[in-house]
Amino acid sequence: MNIYEQQASNRRMTAMIIAAFVAFFLFIGLGFDYFYLNFNPGAAPELRLNADGYYEARSPGAAANVPFGTIIALLIGLGMSVNSLINGPKMVLRSTMARRAVHSEEKEHQFLNIVAEMSTASGLPVPTAYVVPDPDLNAFATGTNPENSVIAVTEGLLASLNREELQGVVAHEMSHIRNYDMRLMTVTAALMGAIALLSDFAGRSMRYGGRGSSGSSSRGSGRKGGGAALLMFLVWILLVILAPLISRILAMAVSRQREFLADATGAELTRNPLALVSALEKIRRAVMPTNAINNGVAHMCIADPRGSLIEEKLGFTADLLATHPPMEKRILALKVMAYQAGKPQG
Repeated sequence: MNIYEQQASNRRMTAMIIAAFVAFFLFIGLGFDYFYLNFNPGAAPELRLNADGYYEARSPGAAANVPFGTIIALLIGLGMSVNSLINGPKMVLRSTMARRAVHSEEKEHQFLNIVAEMSTASGLPVPTAYVVPDPDLNAFATGTNPENSVIAVTEGLLASLNREELQGVVAHEMSHIRNYDMRLMTVTAALMGAIALLSDFAGRSMRYGGRGSSGSSSRGSGRKGGGAALLMFLVWILLVILAPLISRILAMAVSRQREFLADATGAELTRNPLALVSALEKIRRAVMPTNAINNGVAHMCIADPRGSLIEEKLGFTADLLATHPPMEKRILALKVMAYQAGKPQG
C-alpha cells in the first residue's frame, strides 16, 4: 500500500475500533439500566396499595424510561477519548518523565539530526525529540497528528545504538506518525481505560448493590420471563467481567499489525532494512524491563517495555495478549526485505 492507502486503512481501522468499543459501552450501560435501574420504556403503570388500602395505578419513575446508565457510559467513553486527543501526548510524556533532547549532548545532538533527516525523507514536519531517563533500549512515538508529534527514545537506546541503527529506529517511529498509528493507539488506550472503569463500576455494583439491586434484577426477570432474563443477566455479568480482557485483546491485535507495517515503512525510508534488523537484535538482547514506561504506553513502544523475553513466548494465549509480534518474526521479515532489495534485476 502507498501512504494514502495506509492512512485510509488506518482511518477505517479507527472507525471499526471505536464502533466495537461503543458496542461495549452500550451493552454494559443498557445491562446496568435494565437489571439495576429497572429500565423498561413503555412499561404499564404499576398497581400499588395506597394509605387507604386501595390499589391505584402509578406510572413508572424516570429511571424506567431514561437509560441513565447507558448515557453515562457513552459520556465517559467520549470524554476519555476527547481528553486523550487533547492531552494524551502530554500525559504520555509526563508518565515517562521524558525531557527534551538537547544539542549540547553528543548522542542527543545526533538523535536530533536523525529526526530532522527522517522528517525530510518522509515529507513530514519535524517531530519534537524527547529522551526518557531509562537504561533499557526502547522508543515510542506519540501525538495526534504530524504537526504535534513526538519521538522519544531511552537513554539506553542512545548509548547502545550506532548512527545507522538509531536511524532505523527513528524511521520506524516516523512511520507510525506518517501512518497515523499514534492517533489510533492513543484513542484505543483511552477507550480501554474507559471500559476498565465501567467494568469495575458495574462489578462493584454487583458486589455492593445490596437488596435493591437484586430486587431490580428479580423485577426485570418477572417483566420479561424468568428464564430469558436470567440468561441475559448471566451473559451481561460475563461480559462485564471479560470486557477489559476483550478490549485489551482487540487493542493488542491492532498494535501487532501496526508494528509490522512500521518496520516495513521505516526500512523503506532508510533504504537499509539491515540497520533496523541490527537495532532490533540489540533491543531483543536487552531483556530488562523499561521501568520508566508503564503498561498503558506499552503498545506505543518499538518493543514491549516489560522485557523482550515476553515477546518470545509462543502459543495462542501469548499471541492474543502480546503488545508486539515476536521479535524473531519482525527480524525475519526485514531480512527478507533486505534480500529482495539486494537481488539483481532482470
